[in-house]
Amino acid sequence: MPVWRYHRIMAMDNAGCVTGAIVAGASPAAALFRALSDETRLRIVARLAAGEARVVDLTGELGLAQSTVSKHLACLRGCGLVDYRAEGRQSFYALTRPELMDLLRAADGVLAATGATAAPCPASRTAPQVAVA
Repeated sequence: MPVWRYHRIMAMDNAGCVTGAIVAGASPAAALFRALSDETRLRIVARLAAGEARVVDLTGELGLAQSTVSKHLACLRGCGLVDYRAEGRQSFYALTRPELMDLLRAADGVLAATGATAAPCPASRTAPQVAVA
């Protein structure tokens, strides 16, 4: 039985992977997009697209707390999008699926082509809602 922790509005198991969508019976695609639905994780993914980094590098470059970076890396690792290699006492994180950047570029293209902007959903204030301009 997983041990549940709550990080903001997401249920996370003890491996750090976002599991709310999976527990609710959502498709793997929905779980993937749930993992990418956090701005901090998107910033981490974008930084790792430029090359591997240590937690200390990410905290300094992104201006985030070490605990925040570690929790989000654990989520991304749990979803199979990020992994690390150990070198001595240091861990270097990198994207496992570089094609993830193609997906994010395609999403940017869809938003640009439709003139859509994402805004918080009024009902939950957490899920994005697309508004067409």
